Amino acid sequence: MLKTPVIHPTIMEVLARSGHFAQVVIADGNLPVGAMTGPNSTTVHLNFRPGLLDALTVLEGILEVCPVQGAIVMEKPAEASAEIHDAYKTLLGDVSWETMERWAFYEKIREPNTTLIIQTGEQRRFANLILIVGVVKMAEESNF
Repeated sequence: MLKTPVIHPTIMEVLARSGHFAQVVIADGNLPVGAMTGPNSTTVHLNFRPGLLDALTVLEGILEVCPVQGAIVMEKPAEASAEIHDAYKTLLGDVSWETMERWAFYEKIREPNTTLIIQTGEQRRFANLILIVGVVKMAEESNF
């Protein structure tokens, strides 16, 4: 029996085999994940219906079981709003942050480093997020 906050078997398995610099994608409900699959990625569909499960809830769960050192979002048009990016920054804290042009972002998802794509029911625009897996520091390293 698992005592972690995330108990989805496929998500836990893929995170367990994802190492430093692996990419984990939290996708909104509109990302065509079938066209984004890379050579080493596993897709998990959590988009049962619009709004369930949202991207922030999934991010909170991932952060409880996996170290994250960086994040990448898609660049939004100047006239568009992407408040969810601010919410991501708040949850992620002190990690590297990058925005990427739309087509380059899609290519980034298809890279061999992408191990997990989680499609959510998120409906907000520009909610797709690429997380870069970090390292778990040893107790003696935590003071540095």
